[in-house]
Amino acid sequence: MTRYRQTMVSVLLGFAYLVVCMTSGCGYSVHRKADLPFDEIRIGKIENLSLAPKLQDKLHKALVREFTRNGITVTSSAGNVLSGIVRKFEMSSLAEKKDITIEYRITVDADFTHRDDDGKVIEIKRVMSPFIISSSGSRDMALLIGSRDMAEDKAVADIAIEIVGALIYK
Repeated sequence: MTRYRQTMVSVLLGFAYLVVCMTSGCGYSVHRKADLPFDEIRIGKIENLSLAPKLQDKLHKALVREFTRNGITVTSSAGNVLSGIVRKFEMSSLAEKKDITIEYRITVDADFTHRDDDGKVIEIKRVMSPFIISSSGSRDMALLIGSRDMAEDKAVADIAIEIVGALIYK
């Protein structure tokens, strides 16, 4: 073997060892699709009682994305059903730069219900978190103006991660 090839093999083995060491002590574990509690779900009605327009649509899309990312198929014929009610979704400005908000605080209050194939109900009550969403001040002006939408998208993505995690790793 050439010296270059030996170096590359050593680097790859070192990297593999580092990955194993980093993931073994932090509580992270790899789950196979067979280990999931269900393999498909239907997202039922997401009721939006907040004043944020179209929030239910954004949350539905975020849930579909997160379930799919975790190996669960979202289909309209599934026996497992997730539904929810968003009672409060408030955004307040925390920081501004040249009269444009670059940091938001988002407060959410929501309840979700999961009914499985056997009719067993799991309630995920009071998904309630203040999220702090920041935008970089060096961004293009048009992007900063749209930062409110981006902040909403990030908040509903975080909610989806929390809900899917609660159902998968219960």
